[in-house]
Amino acid sequence: MRHFLTLKEFTKEEILEMIDLGLRIKAETKAKRFTPYLEKQTLAMIFEKSSTRTRVSFETGIYQLGGTGLFLSSRDIQLGRGEPMKDTARVISRMCDMVMIRTYSQKKLEEFAGFSNVPVINGLTDEYHPVQLMADYMTMIEHGKDRDPVVAYVGDGNNMAHSWLMLASKLGFELRVATPKGYECDPEIVEDAVEFAKRSGATLLFTDDPKDAIEGADVVTTDTWVSMGDEEEKEKRLRDFAGYTIDEALMKLAKADAIFLHCLPAYRGLEVTEEVLEGPQSVVFDEAENRLHAQKGVMVWLDGKRDEV
Repeated sequence: MRHFLTLKEFTKEEILEMIDLGLRIKAETKAKRFTPYLEKQTLAMIFEKSSTRTRVSFETGIYQLGGTGLFLSSRDIQLGRGEPMKDTARVISRMCDMVMIRTYSQKKLEEFAGFSNVPVINGLTDEYHPVQLMADYMTMIEHGKDRDPVVAYVGDGNNMAHSWLMLASKLGFELRVATPKGYECDPEIVEDAVEFAKRSGATLLFTDDPKDAIEGADVVTTDTWVSMGDEEEKEKRLRDFAGYTIDEALMKLAKADAIFLHCLPAYRGLEVTEEVLEGPQSVVFDEAENRLHAQKGVMVWLDGKRDEV
């Protein structure tokens, strides 16, 4: 049994296999063929952090695969009333076939997985957002940006930046990360990525100048500057991130056919302008849709049904 907690637990081949499964299942979905690969299975979806894309994509995904999704907010289950994570894990994993958790703490996710006897999927934590990166790379493949790409990530050194580091260092492409001083990526996660990069041949560059990161890039991506839990320091963050807004001038530094990615929700006028988000290089809604299909690939792979697709 395998869990899907971060990308660092998987090989390049396994990551690409899951994405390929997602692409094949997507093609079936577009052809209105819904094969019940996970027939009568139940996905428990635990949300300590609210979400639009995560809930809709997982609930729709398990339904299209022939199963049922259970939405469990922390307000609705005993976890929100102080029940230990390990007890919740042992109960839910005896009743359900798979669990997705969207929470603040990576440690809580890992504790749950440690006591679960079914696969656990990271729907987002403070350290990583791996399902988003599966959708992002699927989108890069569909737009022809998967062959030796140069990816520029501009913004906060947060869970999205960490996940990009894991993907690039596993798959072996060039990633340039531009963060303001004081908002760099976690040093331990950077250290892990550097070690993986030595084996894969990936190039990892770190700078505090967005122009250096974006120059000649095939893919430009960013994330919100004020994530859930950061609201109290919003005004300080807005000052510190001055100059990091992805606007048309910055996009012109990338290749002419570069694409723009954003995990959404996007705050127009902050991390990205309206013109870029709604412009011809933006593929953010293809990317959002691919959350559905990439996650179906992950779930089918974890269930061991990959040879049936």
